[in-house]
Amino acid sequence: MSDNSQTEKPQGRRLSPFVLLPVIVFGALALLFFYQLVSGNDPQKLPSALINKPAPQFDLPPVSGLTREGEPVPGFKTEDLKGQVSVVNVFASWCAPCRAEHPFLMELSKDDRFQIAGLNYKDSDPKALRFLEDLGNPYDRVGVDSGRIGIEWGVYGVPETFIVDAKGQIRYKFVGPLSADSYQNVFLPELEKILTTPR
Repeated sequence: MSDNSQTEKPQGRRLSPFVLLPVIVFGALALLFFYQLVSGNDPQKLPSALINKPAPQFDLPPVSGLTREGEPVPGFKTEDLKGQVSVVNVFASWCAPCRAEHPFLMELSKDDRFQIAGLNYKDSDPKALRFLEDLGNPYDRVGVDSGRIGIEWGVYGVPETFIVDAKGQIRYKFVGPLSADSYQNVFLPELEKILTTPR
């Protein structure tokens, strides 16, 4: 008696294309990061559409209760960036890299050839005040920004530091925290160039 029943061959499971999607995305990102690593591109040199253009129009209130040498520290506005070179530093109390770069800002504050203005980004007055009381206040002016003015300055994140010439034009942008190397070999030479080049 013959057995007409057919033995079924086990079929392999077909992989859904969606299962492979995370692997493909990860591979693409890995290739992109590897390219950036070996291409020699400096991540500090992010393009800015504002370089050599006037600083945006703004008027920021001060950090409540902040003083420097016994005097209230004013907020700042666009007009305050005219007449002398200004270093504008975007910082926040919640930003750990801001804390790391702060000694370099304190060092900068000893030079009276320019003013230092702080743009306190998405912070609260009490926290900003405590941050500057703990670490020292290098700023001649500090304006409180809810985030809108930072967007107008083209801020990618905190910290960022701009150099504005005496005509109120943004001449340089440093992205990320200043380190011993970048402060000495990148930022200070750029600042010196702007201080000594008439425009």
